[in-house]
Amino acid sequence: MLDFSSALYLGMRHPAATLAPWSSLSLGKPAALQEPPGALALAADLAALQGCEAACVLPSTLHLFWDLFGMLASERLVILIDGGSYAIARWGAERAQALGLPLRLFPSGEVMALRRLAAAWRGQGRRPLILADGYVPGSEQVLPLAAYAAVAREGAGYLLLDDTQVLGVCGAQGGGSARLHGLPGGSDGQGGQLIIGASLAKGFGAPLAVLAGSRQLVRRFIAHSQTRVHASPPSAAVLAAARRALVLNARQGDALRARLVARVAQWRAGMKAAGIACRGGAFPVQRLPGCAHLQDVLRQAGVLALAQAGGRAGTLTFLLRADHTPAQLQEATGLLEHHIRRQYARSI
Repeated sequence: MLDFSSALYLGMRHPAATLAPWSSLSLGKPAALQEPPGALALAADLAALQGCEAACVLPSTLHLFWDLFGMLASERLVILIDGGSYAIARWGAERAQALGLPLRLFPSGEVMALRRLAAAWRGQGRRPLILADGYVPGSEQVLPLAAYAAVAREGAGYLLLDDTQVLGVCGAQGGGSARLHGLPGGSDGQGGQLIIGASLAKGFGAPLAVLAGSRQLVRRFIAHSQTRVHASPPSAAVLAAARRALVLNARQGDALRARLVARVAQWRAGMKAAGIACRGGAFPVQRLPGCAHLQDVLRQAGVLALAQAGGRAGTLTFLLRADHTPAQLQEATGLLEHHIRRQYARSI
């Protein structure tokens, strides 16, 4: 089966035999009482990778955004959400809304709409907390994150990025959106502040979350975090996998990213040659509108893709990886072209 449903973009997998050993999977105590072995050093390396002053690791982005928005709800802010942002970060924002912060959506990528909202709420004494994804899967556009950061700076607020799709895949050394867009990874000295929440589960293949930003903000987060008190910290196995991912990234990450870029270019060239509409730009999430109904016939032929939104009007999504071979992409492209042509022939 050719699998195009996995978001391990760089092809990083961490078999147990490749991981450093541990004496105990868990300490049996929360991170607020004692950090798991290696967690602080790993967080420091992840902060440096993203160009940030400090970082903290957590079991998941759900833990991260729950705590972060709960903490920020104590400030006089307004939450301004880019319409393309992912659900988990929005769940955190809804927690802050339940705690009293106003929340508004603006169309994805629309800087002027964001500016108008920020200006209107500034008149009510509220600073902007702008939530956006580093990349919106399937989108052709690159979000104007530098412009978002400027709006946050003008309002002495925050730009909060969910960088799960981007970390490991884009930016210098795979450092993500801050590196890609030249955003300062702490307080910029002019009133604005960048906060990054991300999972390593995609680019780096380790189910671990990292919160990165200024030293002051990370210290405050650690002091106020509820999940670090009431939930288990990351396991020794997950920390070992994340450590191995960073070692692999230092050794061969650039080569893997270059290979991934080549695979995406090959895929898009094949789609264009076959006359198949495809969305996703240069990112490895490639969506074929109106093709969801082909999922079953492709699976029967040995190709697994994701059907989204259901029905004939749904989208068929292919997640490309660095460990896909050119021959595998060619095979999937050929099957798509065959079945789309066959469908067209039946309709006339």
